[in-house]
Amino acid sequence: MNNMNIQNPGSALGEAIGSELEKALNNFLEQIADQEGYHFISEGVGTTRQGKPRKILLMYDQFGTQYKIDAVITNHAMQPIILFESKYLRYTKHNRDKGSWICNTHSALRRRYSSIRSSIAVLAGNWTDTSLAMMTSYDINIFMIPFQLICELLSQHDIEFNWREKDRDIASQAWSQYCSLSLEEKAEIGEEMVSSIKNPLERTVLNILDDSLTREVNKLSVELHSNLGEIKRFEFLDITDAISFLNRDDLTEAFLTTDSISLFDPPPNLNP
Repeated sequence: MNNMNIQNPGSALGEAIGSELEKALNNFLEQIADQEGYHFISEGVGTTRQGKPRKILLMYDQFGTQYKIDAVITNHAMQPIILFESKYLRYTKHNRDKGSWICNTHSALRRRYSSIRSSIAVLAGNWTDTSLAMMTSYDINIFMIPFQLICELLSQHDIEFNWREKDRDIASQAWSQYCSLSLEEKAEIGEEMVSSIKNPLERTVLNILDDSLTREVNKLSVELHSNLGEIKRFEFLDITDAISFLNRDDLTEAFLTTDSISLFDPPPNLNP
């Protein structure tokens, strides 16, 4: 397809920026994994039915549902340790869908792979506080690359990136200018985006991979399911308290308490 005559140049440029971000991020993470004696995987293992190498990395939850994952760091036994996602969004209207996908996917996979220690999401562009709070509540480590930084990086190549959603003329000009860049210049944009988060990202990954840290029970969760479909979840910071709870004569009494919030109760304060 002619790069100059595509139907949605703005979307094409966004995909291109996201692709360069992912390539630069993968190169950086692979270096860290190699130096620490781990494997970094961003492509599928094996071949397709047609005998071609798998380009997509797929993982499965405990019910056999498959999920496309951007990348993962594994140990020598190929057991996953860290899940990675990199997502670029220009418009906040897509926040909920993309953020929910990361939350649901990573939590489903962590229930199957007990070796996973952490999830990391590198998010570029425009993301709302509510979406970030939602992902944080799922224990996902977030690293942000602001939209304004991307605009500044592209402006160095005479590319106007801060256009309105329906401004096709500026988007077409921006896409045309981007297509005129060399492969090295395009790669440099991705590397500059990653450079803004390199230090904190590296520290986080190294801490997660540090096997010298002593493991401690941080929290104990008990989830009760009734035959009517009700779900009660209890969390304990002390193991003794959890054992005491489980030793109750009749755990079903937990379903008789009416401590559920009302449909009309206000949402929780996401920024206390």
